Amino acid sequence: MSSTIGFIGLGHMGGPMAQNLVKAGHRLQVFDLVPQAVQGLVQAGATAAASAAAAVAGADVVVTMLPASRHVEGLYLGEDGLLTAIAPRALVLECSTIAPESARKVSAAAAQRGIRMLDAPVSGGTGGAVAGTLTFIVGGAAADLESARPYLQAMGKNIFHAGDAGAGQVAKICNNMLLGILMAGTAEALALGVANGLDPRTLSDIIAKSSGRNWATELYNPWPGVMENAPASKGYAGGFGVDLMLKDLGLAAEASMQARATTPLGELARNLYALHSAQGHGMLDFSSILKLYHQPR
Repeated sequence: MSSTIGFIGLGHMGGPMAQNLVKAGHRLQVFDLVPQAVQGLVQAGATAAASAAAAVAGADVVVTMLPASRHVEGLYLGEDGLLTAIAPRALVLECSTIAPESARKVSAAAAQRGIRMLDAPVSGGTGGAVAGTLTFIVGGAAADLESARPYLQAMGKNIFHAGDAGAGQVAKICNNMLLGILMAGTAEALALGVANGLDPRTLSDIIAKSSGRNWATELYNPWPGVMENAPASKGYAGGFGVDLMLKDLGLAAEASMQARATTPLGELARNLYALHSAQGHGMLDFSSILKLYHQPR
């Protein structure tokens, strides 16, 4: 069944996600602060909206994909916030990765207006967004998730219900903290092997079939030339940026403090990515953390 969807945030992740909703036969009203991003969706069959409020006018479903908590709260809340423009009983899928408390705050404000909201951050990177194979990690009411499932399935392959509002963000933060740790460790191990005369491809093959195997060695190798389609082989362009990883590791640190949990490896990874960003690499893919350990001669 075709629905009218207001989609806001058409960046590296949001753009392909919106395109997959168009391919699924939905009517999209799209908005982004970057005009070129909007035009790309118009060419795919979406309708350009002049503002965020115009994008959600008459929409059955609203999807947002924004950079950080402050952008989400700034968009939805306040006297002129987007919640005042969304129709009651509409379904909102907030797919940004933000602080759990921000997700709970916006969800509570939506509920007061009779709007159903799910926090539904994603995992799978830009490749998954393009291919429609993302993993959605959802927080909110189970009944609302069932209503959202057809839209999520148009954009992703795996859908998990983590719990109540904010739970999707908690699970995503835990996953990304581990991802940052794994990538830093993988880069360090490869650099050690190469410094001792090993071929990076051979070492990667060995690790991928041994106890050190992980997502980075199997799908996202940080060493240039080992995996043709990985960002490392494309000058670390595209993918998931260093500064975005740094943001997520910061969210993990905040969650750790609030829960009085202990995350020493997460803190170490955050410091490594902060150093890497400070060296001017913030816009590169996060696998470029390899540069901390290895500089080509």
